[in-house]
Amino acid sequence: MKEFLDQKLEELRRKRAPRETGKKKGIGVIGLHEGRTLLMALGRTALCRGAAGCDLEQKKIDALKKDLPDLFYTNSYREMLQRPDVDIIAIYTPDSLHGQHIAEAFEAGKDVICTKPLFNFVADARKVLETARRTGRKLLVGQSTRFFESFARQRKAYEQGDLGELELVDAHYIHRMDWFYEKSPWAITETDWIFLGMSHPMDLLRWYLGPIREVHAYGYASALGKRYGLKRADVFVVNLRAEDGRIGRAMGHYGLKELPSARNAIELFLCGTHNSSFAQYHDMRYRYTLDDGTEVCEDPLYELRHYYFNSEIHGMHYGEFASYADYFADALIHGKPYSPNLEEGVETFCVMEAVRRSAESGKPIAVRPVLEEAGL
Repeated sequence: MKEFLDQKLEELRRKRAPRETGKKKGIGVIGLHEGRTLLMALGRTALCRGAAGCDLEQKKIDALKKDLPDLFYTNSYREMLQRPDVDIIAIYTPDSLHGQHIAEAFEAGKDVICTKPLFNFVADARKVLETARRTGRKLLVGQSTRFFESFARQRKAYEQGDLGELELVDAHYIHRMDWFYEKSPWAITETDWIFLGMSHPMDLLRWYLGPIREVHAYGYASALGKRYGLKRADVFVVNLRAEDGRIGRAMGHYGLKELPSARNAIELFLCGTHNSSFAQYHDMRYRYTLDDGTEVCEDPLYELRHYYFNSEIHGMHYGEFASYADYFADALIHGKPYSPNLEEGVETFCVMEAVRRSAESGKPIAVRPVLEEAGL
C-alpha cells in the first residue's frame, strides 16, 4: 500500500511542476475579497498571469498591493475591461451582479471565469446566453469543488471505469455561515442559499447524473439565519431524478453551530455497480473500495497543503482557483473542450431554480420548462 500511495504522490508532483510557456493569459479580477485568492494563487499556474485588480473599496486594493505591487489596480470595471493586457475577466462580486458583469465582459471582447453561483435570476441567464452567442466569448463556471484534489481523483477513477455504472449520487455542503453574513451582508437580502451554497452539491450531482428531469425539495430557516434577518430557507434536502431515471440527493445546512470532525463541509458519495467512493473537503481524504472489497484511503493533505491552502490555518481555494484558471487558459489557447462551460452552468442554474420553486411549493418541479425560460 505504501508503494501505491508513493506512486500517486509522485504523479502529483510531476503534474504540479512548473512548465515554461510563452503563452500566458492575463487575468483581471473584479471583487478583491475572494478574488484576491485567485491573484495570489496565479504564481502556481503555467498559462496565466495576474494583470489587474478591481474593487469599489480602496482598502481592499491597498491591502492586495502590499503582496502584489506590480498589478494594475482600479475602482472602475470599465477601465479594467479596456485594458489590452487583460484576456480573461474573473468575477468574484456579489451574486446578483454576476449577470451584468459577465455580459459587460463579453461585450468588451473578454472571456470570463465566474465564481459560483453563475446567476440568481432566469432573466440574467437568458441575457448572458444571448450575449455569448452574439460575441462568441467563452465562460468557465468557477465550481471550485471539481478542482479540489480528492474530488479530482474521484472523477478520474470514475471516468476510467473503476466504479462501473453509477446508481446513486449523494452530495452535501454544510457550513456555519454567521461569519459570512458579517463580511458579506448582501448574502442576507440579495441572494438565496439555493444558489449560493447549494451550488456545490447541485453541480456535483449534475456533473455525474447528466441532465436532470425533476426535483423535489424541502427548505427550512435555521435559528442562526433568522437571527441575522434571513427571510428564506438555509436548510435543504433535495431529491433529483435524472433524464435516464437514475437518482441523487443533495443536502445543505448554513445555520448549524459546528460540524463534528468526522464529517466535512463538502462530501460526495458515489455508488456504482462495481465499487463505491467518497471524497471530502476541507480534508483531502478520498476513500474507495477495490474489486476484492479492500478499502483504500488516500490523504495527501500534508504533501499538498501549501498548494491548496497556502499553508494558512484558515486558508482555502488557492489550489482550486489556480487549477481552474490554468485549465481554462489551456482550453482557450489550444481550442480544447472544457467544463463547466456557460451552457452547463445555465443548466445547473435552472436545476437550482427548479429546486427553489419546489422548496417554496413543497411539490415536485420539472426542469425542462425552466430551461426553456432561460433560452436552452
